[in-house]
Amino acid sequence: MAFNFPTILLSSGEPSGIGPDICLTLAMKKIPARLAVLGDPDLLKERAGTLKLDLDIQEQKKLSDIVPHRAGHLDVLGVSLKTPVCAGQLNSTNAEYVIELLKRGVELCKTYEKSALVTAPVQKSVINQAGIKFTGHTEFLADLTGTRTPVMLLVAKNMRVALATTHLPLHEIASAINRQNLKKTINVLSNDLEQRFGLNKPRIAILGLNPHAGEAGVIGNEEQKIIKPLIEELSSTGLNIQGPLSADTAFTPARLTECDVILAMYHDQGLPAIKALSFGNIVNVTLGLPIIRTSVDHGTALALAGTGKAKTESLKQAVLLAIKLLLNSKST
Repeated sequence: MAFNFPTILLSSGEPSGIGPDICLTLAMKKIPARLAVLGDPDLLKERAGTLKLDLDIQEQKKLSDIVPHRAGHLDVLGVSLKTPVCAGQLNSTNAEYVIELLKRGVELCKTYEKSALVTAPVQKSVINQAGIKFTGHTEFLADLTGTRTPVMLLVAKNMRVALATTHLPLHEIASAINRQNLKKTINVLSNDLEQRFGLNKPRIAILGLNPHAGEAGVIGNEEQKIIKPLIEELSSTGLNIQGPLSADTAFTPARLTECDVILAMYHDQGLPAIKALSFGNIVNVTLGLPIIRTSVDHGTALALAGTGKAKTESLKQAVLLAIKLLLNSKST
């Protein structure tokens, strides 16, 4: 089923964190889309009272009942908590509730065209304590949708950073950087930047794995054996890619003007740079999925839950980017 107006499904995330808070606060603003929050209606009403938000909260049974958003109103697609919540206090009993929010969001996005899933933060530790294997949204949503090569992309106004690997221990990264995996990642990145971001032949800068991009084999040889030959091969097919670049100079202002995205080899190679420059205004996008999914750039901030001090800018940017991707997309 398709809607003329873009539809945003907000997964409210860890119920004891700031996820419900920022969803509620965002609903007080103008959003150019149909907006529906996935969550427990009683929790949201209680948290709205705690935050002293004059918000009209209405539970809807079907996504087709949701109308274009208006400030001060919030439509909720209800998912029931397993146990009552106290702001700031984790309870592993509600891990299944968090997972259900994501499952419901994916199901709806696959059913209704022009729909996107925007996720508030979850607490990985408490989900794992409940016996549910969960390394992150990226991997979970990939498994849920049967996606073989999900790619994590962080987007800020001044830069984009993608990752060749996501949530891996450092000692596993080198073995995960192989020709097959890297080729798939680059192809997904190039394709989605074209199909969803509307970039013609996106300029991709690829980092080396080792310091100084291996220093001609003196500090590791992954660049010579894997990364550089692959760049040469893919460049010959028409992809606009360069590298391998040394990570310590790739994020300078001059370098950033020469590319549309930087592909880092691992999580803490690429994310510290973009977060140092733009934290609070970054959007996490999962590429390669059959649906559009964006998220915030921060965690559950348990100490801020229910205090009214949580900032909504990252969630707002995640929603606005999701809307833009829906309107741009050639495949949705």
